Amino acid sequence: MTNPHPPVPPATDPAFTPPSLGRRFGALIIDWLLCLLVSNFFGGPIQHAWLPVLLLIVEYGLFLGLFAQTPGMYVTRIRCVAWFDGGRIGLLRALLRGLLLALVVPALIMDEHRRGLHDRLTGAVITDAPR
Repeated sequence: MTNPHPPVPPATDPAFTPPSLGRRFGALIIDWLLCLLVSNFFGGPIQHAWLPVLLLIVEYGLFLGLFAQTPGMYVTRIRCVAWFDGGRIGLLRALLRGLLLALVVPALIMDEHRRGLHDRLTGAVITDAPR
């Protein structure tokens, strides 16, 4: 059975409450560990320190662009959606968000909705995932 009322976009929802920073950080740690594991198939993070970072950017681009969740986000039950309409952000914006996240500093500059600079520049927001 489908819901006859579509979800309210986060930008227009006065009751919007962002997930905790702990869940966001937990998702990032899970995704980072997966990237470290995969990079071992290509020589390892010691020989190629840039490889896990590149894998993280690609992972975020593909998974957020196509599914609105990375594997870490799936485990922590959060997702990344468009701020104004609540839909997927698409591949290009997801890749840009991953690149900005890899720079670290944009993620530390947050607003009252816990949207980092990387979220605001790409029009994204982290929300709770439906069960």
